Amino acid sequence: MTQPAARIKLSVLDQTPVIHGHSVADAIAATVELAQAADDLGYTRYWCAEHHGLRGVANPAPEVMIARLASVTKRLRVGSGGVMLPYYSPFKLAEQFLMLEALFPNRIDLGVGRAPGGDMRTARAVAKGPYDAGEHFPQQVAELAGLFGDTLADDHPYRGVLLQPAVQTRPELWVLGSSEFGGLLAAQLGLRYCFAHFINAHYGHRVTQAYRERFTPGQLDKPYCSVALFIICADTDAQAEALEAGVDLRRVQMAYGMNEPIPSLEQGAQAKQQYRERELSVIAREKPRSIIGTPERVTERVLELQEQFEADEITVLTVAGSYRARLRSHELLAQAFSLRTDD
Repeated sequence: MTQPAARIKLSVLDQTPVIHGHSVADAIAATVELAQAADDLGYTRYWCAEHHGLRGVANPAPEVMIARLASVTKRLRVGSGGVMLPYYSPFKLAEQFLMLEALFPNRIDLGVGRAPGGDMRTARAVAKGPYDAGEHFPQQVAELAGLFGDTLADDHPYRGVLLQPAVQTRPELWVLGSSEFGGLLAAQLGLRYCFAHFINAHYGHRVTQAYRERFTPGQLDKPYCSVALFIICADTDAQAEALEAGVDLRRVQMAYGMNEPIPSLEQGAQAKQQYRERELSVIAREKPRSIIGTPERVTERVLELQEQFEADEITVLTVAGSYRARLRSHELLAQAFSLRTDD
């Protein structure tokens, strides 16, 4: 019998994946079901990711999904992981998330990133012009922090403008990233930081180490970081292998620039027999970004990374060729890490 792993905080990052053979409505319903399960299982927070123009994911508006998920859960923090800030006015974004905070006090997170969440042509359509992912992002994050903390400089053009709704509590503000850029920005502004290991599986612990070393008090008095890991946990090795075949096919599709739904289990099994040397090279290169296996193997690797990153919590991203398997993965993780809902 598997012994429970050391207890740590686990959270969920959901991209609302659209699996081949399923509709967008199915994907959204699966997100609602998973959020309710996470609430019951003892996960700490549930984040929705913003993407545009991709057939494999179905949430271009996290703020809308957050309202839905928070209304059908009781204890989870619910938020964005993240909103792609360069698209938006920080003032308007602050108003949206303050409205969510008014509806669901002390349960809302605002995680922001600077990636476009899709291809650049789509990004230009969303932004109605060029997408600038870097030049203004630090100023935008600083403005958000200033709006939430009422600390805008006296000469700031929006100083004194009434921010509505005027509630007493504030969303938790997070910076999300997969490079030193975001980590150092979060450290400079005294904000929470989440590193995307599922995007960059190399040297991320150095980013979080620098974040901790260079942290200056801001919204927080001391650093707080999470690491986001791609995880699929299965009951047996055979099930894990079948699920991993779908992940491998997805990696190949992305390498070839194919805009397709998430491969089904059947597609993954079929493709596994047909790979050439180039596809096998892509699969091998991308393996470090995933943790896939039985609870014993998964928990061992998660604990290794938690220690390496000195992470205060682990954020779990699971994209699989079966909605049932995705739900089961979160159940197994909750059991392995002895999550509780009574604190």
